[in-house]
Amino acid sequence: MNSKPKPLDISIMGRTYKVSCSEAEREALLSAVAYLDRKMTEIKSAGRVASAERIAVMAALNIAHELLSSKSGAGSFDIEGLRRRMAAMEATLDQALAP
Repeated sequence: MNSKPKPLDISIMGRTYKVSCSEAEREALLSAVAYLDRKMTEIKSAGRVASAERIAVMAALNIAHELLSSKSGAGSFDIEGLRRRMAAMEATLDQALAP
């Protein structure tokens, strides 16, 4: 099987990006693109966030939270601490990106 990366056009919130991936990774990448697009569209639809950059940051924070929450089953991860840090980052972003 040829694992050489090939260019692939993906679309997130109506914008097209060119990325490279191997044929073996293609389906996983397309699933990740669809998931990210859904998350960003949900945030945009909520109407509280306007800029694409801020929507991307909030989606990244939400996805990171989901990932870390799923890994916290062992009880060693401080989810409340993460929530406080995320709220602080969101407040900082609000101040930095305010018109």
